[in-house]
Amino acid sequence: MKLTVRNLITILCVLLGFSANGEKTGQDSIVVSLLTCDPGREIYELCGHEAIRVRGVADGEKLDSVWNYGVFDFNQPNFVWRFVKGETDYMLAGYKFTEFLPEYILAGRGVTEQQLNISQKEARKLLDMLREESKPENREYRYNYVRDNCSTRVVDRVDDASDSRIIYPDNVKYGTFREEMRHYHRNYPWYQFGIDLALGSGIDVPITGREEMFVPVELKEKVGNARFEDGRSVIKNTAVIVADSGNAVDGPTKWYLTPLAIGVAAFILVTLLCWLQIQKIIVFRWLYFLWFGITGLAGCLVLFLVAVSTHEATSPNLLLVWLNPLQLLFAVTICFRRCRAFNIGLAWYNAAGVGCLLLVWAFQKQVANLAFFPMMGISVMLAVTYLLVSSKTNKNNEKNSFIGTGRHSSDQRHNTGRRRNVGRAKAGGRNRR
Repeated sequence: MKLTVRNLITILCVLLGFSANGEKTGQDSIVVSLLTCDPGREIYELCGHEAIRVRGVADGEKLDSVWNYGVFDFNQPNFVWRFVKGETDYMLAGYKFTEFLPEYILAGRGVTEQQLNISQKEARKLLDMLREESKPENREYRYNYVRDNCSTRVVDRVDDASDSRIIYPDNVKYGTFREEMRHYHRNYPWYQFGIDLALGSGIDVPITGREEMFVPVELKEKVGNARFEDGRSVIKNTAVIVADSGNAVDGPTKWYLTPLAIGVAAFILVTLLCWLQIQKIIVFRWLYFLWFGITGLAGCLVLFLVAVSTHEATSPNLLLVWLNPLQLLFAVTICFRRCRAFNIGLAWYNAAGVGCLLLVWAFQKQVANLAFFPMMGISVMLAVTYLLVSSKTNKNNEKNSFIGTGRHSSDQRHNTGRRRNVGRAKAGGRNRR
């Protein structure tokens, strides 16, 4: 986003308005607020962000700080490997509010502040908890996208600091983690396609209204309507400190570039190629190598996530019936005629196994991306085509073998008769002499 005059003025006001941090004063008063940042265009920004703001006076010193549970270090050893395995460690970091806000101003992402309606005792307790948790020996935690993240941690700490139990609205808007993700990923269908591929039925279980607060934007709404047991509102007042620019997120993906559109187009194309193979009694080995190579590589990833990764709900995953390393093996062995018997077995697996998966999918709980169905159909159709072509090839070979044997026998009888006639002629010649 461009640095406009308005944004520049806002940043300067933030910097100058809080430049007195650290000034000593004799009066103690702590104000605790929740900061909800609207979604951005990056993948990790699609659900927004949540942090805690603590400002006022503590221990006779002015402060205006932000406590952020969404900090991680790319320089950690084996970061990518640990991320894939689900062993990503995030940390709590506390820093000045002036260092937090400019990023969202420049990105045009709205920031809403909700001041908590808590006592000085509760506010002090929360600040002490945050300071203790942010120490180097305590700050890291095992990040979980839906169970333990920047949003769920904030809710938990507010609950821990409150003397009175907080009652959150129990209305359920989405019903499952996957449906909630789909709402916030709606403009990023390929990202959601990857989530639907990697995560199994564990994110399709019913969830509560509180569990829906793993998304910061939902947290803001539910906390805004929450109350303490004594009837007090949890939120004292709400203010928009950065207005949403309206262009902080990308627009919808063109329909013809979505996974479903591409999956349907691929299904139609492969259908035509399969019809051509059956008509010509030939196997397009390049087509099998390409398709089952793709599904086989995807299957290796799915198997790894099911067997090794600790990510939320990667196991069980019914897609493993369709996407598994056997498909990669099929892609390789299809290139060798000597593996024909083995390939027929793999073709039967896809025709029967993946075919049954398509039939029973509606009767189990795991929700699939709609693009999966035409793609599974491609695997079934290619397998059936291979079996039909192989069957026709066998019949033609047997027919040719039978015709060849008949010709050979007839020629043999003819040649034998001719040799006999020649023998008689030679014998007659000798008698005449």
